[in-house]
Formats: sequence, C-alpha cells, structure tokens
Amino acid sequence: MKILIIGGSGLIGYNLFQDLKNHFDEIECTYLKNKILNKNFYQLDTTNHENTIEFIKKSNPDIVIHTSALAGVDLAEKNHHLADSVTVNGTNNVIEGCKLTQSKIIYVSTTYVYGNKKKIFTENDEPNPTSYYGKTKYKAENLIKNSGLSYLILRTDQPYCWIEKWHKDNSVTRAIKTLKKKEVLKEVKDWSNVPTYVPDFTNATRILLENSEVGIFNVTGSDYIDRYSWALRTAEIFSLEKKLIKSITSKELDLPVIRDNTNVSNQKILKKDGIYMKGIKEGLSDMLKLYKLNF
Repeated sequence: MKILIIGGSGLIGYNLFQDLKNHFDEIECTYLKNKILNKNFYQLDTTNHENTIEFIKKSNPDIVIHTSALAGVDLAEKNHHLADSVTVNGTNNVIEGCKLTQSKIIYVSTTYVYGNKKKIFTENDEPNPTSYYGKTKYKAENLIKNSGLSYLILRTDQPYCWIEKWHKDNSVTRAIKTLKKKEVLKEVKDWSNVPTYVPDFTNATRILLENSEVGIFNVTGSDYIDRYSWALRTAEIFSLEKKLIKSITSKELDLPVIRDNTNVSNQKILKKDGIYMKGIKEGLSDMLKLYKLNF
C-alpha cells in the first residue's frame, strides 16, 4: 500500500511519516517551505491547481493523508482570501487529484468546526463554527464528503509533543522552554480544550487505516482542561517552578478571534476500534520519558 502525506513537514504530518513508514510499503510526503532532505519528500504548493493534480497523478497513491491548511486561527480571521485559497481551494485541488487515482483521502480537521454551544460534542453533532478558520475547515470537510471518494475525517485539537527544529512551539514545549529560562509564563485561564498527544494521533490514524474505517472521528485527548491548568501540570511533571506561571484572561491578549471552549468526546474510536487516547498527565509523562532517553 502506498501512502502520500500532503504537508509532511508539519507537526502532525512529520510524525505521521515517522510512524507510518514502519508499517506500510511506501510513503511519500510533500512540504511547502520547510525542505526535508529525504528522498521521500517533494515540494508542492497545493494552491497550484495543475501542479497538485499532476503530482498526485504521478504518485498514484492508494491513500492520501491531507494535513496541510492555513496555520493560525487569527491569520485566517484577518485574511479570508488566504484562508480560502490554502484550506478550501487547496483541499479541492487535492480532491481532484485523488479522483484521477481513486485514492482514499484522509483529512486532518479540527474541533474548531463544532463551535461552543454544547457541553460535549460527538461526531453526530452538526458543526457550527464561529471562527473563519473553523468555517474554512468545515468547507473543506464538506468538499471531501461530497467528492464520491472513500474518506476519513479526523478532528483533533491542540496537538502537542516534542518538535523538530523547524516546527513552531506548542503549549507544552513553549512552557518548558520558558520555565527552564526562569521566565514568567502567562497562560490563559478561560480557554479550555482537549489537547491531543501527537503520538496518540498517529497511532490512531494507523489503526483506523488498518481497519479500513471511513467517516468522521474525533481523535483528541481525554482531558478537557484550560491552558493555565495545563501549564501547571507541565511544570509539575517536568519539575519546573509553578510560581512562574501567571494566570491571565483571554481579553488581555486582545486577539482577533475569541476562542471557543470546545469539549468533544473521543469515545467513538475507543468503542469502535479500541483506541485509547491519553489524558494530559499520561501524555506529559510519556514526553518526560522520551526526554530522559534522548536529551
């Protein structure tokens, strides 16, 4: 089985590559700006209609995992045209390529599609995104659902793990770096989500592939937690100074987008495929073990 990962240099895409290469016959990946010196990686801008279609046609994969989108909730809100071009039109170009090869498409989406009008969302709930970022991801989901192709849509939230040098910091790595420098870390008390440990996400994706699953799955962590409490737990696990962590409100950041407090259930993948997703303490403890082994 041949797999093509669109956006293979990103945090999720690169970790998918590292996992799946050990389980499948052939893996190819694309990157946009962060060049990866590996024979399996190729440069591709998915906003280029002809190049995207031609690349997928030439690759002829059985499965395409589409991880790329416009990164940044606030950037999407400030630049609708860019968000549409990258997330919506880019996805449509990938779909058109997949139609030629009849490839199954796996789309990495977000819990931002749900909005915040319910206590706990499941895959059966109708999305109601409030941010433009969420709206473009939902538009991309609908393009995939209406494509006629076999598909998986994986909705995730706040991915965290150790990063490569070209990756942006996530909430955990930023907290660790800041606290190790003995600097004050300001974290928001009124933002709550279900942070997802990336190795769990890649493992879940692989199992869903092996089980030939289709449809929509919430692939998130098991804990609904605010950013401030998450930082405190990080400091606790990594034996860093909690007193350096200061609680603030989201209003103090004066950002273009008000973040939704979105809680989702990951019970579908547990009950249907036996996939358990770690909570915060377990994910951080696993990161600590890896740190001790590799640093």
